[in-house]
Amino acid sequence: MPPVSLQTYLRIVRASAIYDLLLTAPFATPWSFALLWNQMSATNQWLGGAALPAFGPFHVLIACLLGSIVVVWSALRIVDPALRLGRFDGVARFLFSVWMAWALVTTGAPLLWLFVVPEFAWGVVQWWPVAASSPPNTNPVRQ
Repeated sequence: MPPVSLQTYLRIVRASAIYDLLLTAPFATPWSFALLWNQMSATNQWLGGAALPAFGPFHVLIACLLGSIVVVWSALRIVDPALRLGRFDGVARFLFSVWMAWALVTTGAPLLWLFVVPEFAWGVVQWWPVAASSPPNTNPVRQ
């Protein structure tokens, strides 16, 4: 596995953050989440699965808290991508992938494939080796 340059790696970190922001922004408010949940349910049915179960206020709260945290985490990585942030994000993606895979096995919901595959792939690329030499303008403290 050939290492990538630090500059390329930081672009990967920023791209993964933009992906996260686009994907999770609708999870950040109860109103956008309600619209998203209906669309996700319809997509799951279109893929051959059942309608997704209704959410109560407590479930929506947890979803919105998660969405809010991921939006802020995404903004941090967009504004200030760093090697260490990419590595932490890679770990989080592997954890998320495990829980998504568990939900996939438990529910059989085909919609989850649309989440688990990219999540795991982003984790892999953020744990890709980075070349030892860094550009002269790079601040090693931020890595």
